[in-house]
Amino acid sequence: MDGKEEINVSRRALLAGAAFVGVMGAAVLTVLPSSAEESGVVTGPAPDLANLPRKKVKLIDPPFVHEHEQVATVGPQVVEFEMNIIEKPLVIDDLGTTVHAMTFNGTVPGPLMVVHEGDYVELTLRNDPANMMPHNIDFHSSTGALGGGGLTMVNPGEQVILRWKATRPGVFVYHCAPGGPMIPWHVVSGMNGAIMVLPRDGLKDGQGKALTYDRVYYVGEQDFYVPRDADGNFKTYESAGDGYDDMLQVMRTLTPTHEVFNGAVGALTGDKALKSAVGETVLIVHSQANRDTRPHLIGGHGDYVWATGKFRNAPEVDLETWHIPGGCAGAALYTFLQPGIYAYVNHNLIEAVELGATAHFTVEGEWNDDLMTQVQAPTPIG
Repeated sequence: MDGKEEINVSRRALLAGAAFVGVMGAAVLTVLPSSAEESGVVTGPAPDLANLPRKKVKLIDPPFVHEHEQVATVGPQVVEFEMNIIEKPLVIDDLGTTVHAMTFNGTVPGPLMVVHEGDYVELTLRNDPANMMPHNIDFHSSTGALGGGGLTMVNPGEQVILRWKATRPGVFVYHCAPGGPMIPWHVVSGMNGAIMVLPRDGLKDGQGKALTYDRVYYVGEQDFYVPRDADGNFKTYESAGDGYDDMLQVMRTLTPTHEVFNGAVGALTGDKALKSAVGETVLIVHSQANRDTRPHLIGGHGDYVWATGKFRNAPEVDLETWHIPGGCAGAALYTFLQPGIYAYVNHNLIEAVELGATAHFTVEGEWNDDLMTQVQAPTPIG
């Protein structure tokens, strides 16, 4: 090439590089392709789905989940979602420790999306103009183009529309995956969530019996890696980029400073505890985009558990604790039989008690002494 190397860089890639270098200084930039052409994928023209009905869904903040049918009453449809990417400070404990969170829709985790097998997911993804970095989304439930990550890179002030067909029933993680060292940084800064693809005829036990739920809650487990100063106090920074080098050093220890449910220590306890009642069946969707976890309901069980979250597999039954691999979402169904407060924890109890991975269920109803009773109150031995 006559001693010269031809370089073809799109304006979008240059903008992405400029946005990140503006935050990170001279850091090496590695991002995923941001368009079909750049990723080597030919995607057009888009299939004509005019014959399919469309349904617009407004997402709501976790642990709550938008209204949906457990059994589909219509054929496949195009389900439209909109999500805004928001970078913002987030207080993650009662000490006031603050991280520069990267979020889908302003929450950690991002909202749970629900569709049925055979539906088309059509997502409008917007990167808020006030943000500093490029972002994208990788759906573990989709097929091709790095889970959509290769087709959804957006700079601040841009939006993109991605459509994909939900062909595999289950619960799945989604997360930001901008490439290279940016992937773990964005994920452990809060940029992950989950989607649930229900079978069209609903959930089943291992023998084909229908399973239903009265309530559904979404618990997103998040590991944070907050640097400390020389005195052991958690540090704060003017911007996410200012703290990147320090945070990277903590990340490389593979030891989180915080392990929390739904963005902060205590986010699902006290006044924010999850509600239920005796006789109600609750579906708990639990995701961890980065590390393995071991959900356990103290005082209860997993009546039916899809530990890796895939509904074509028969659920396990009567589990005390279940294992969800990192980068995965799981689901557990339980019918509450006693009133009171139930602790829902990561049963690495160090992470639950010391680092924050604890939620509470507050259950109303009448006590059943046949299931448990105190035969004798504490008295002196003798």
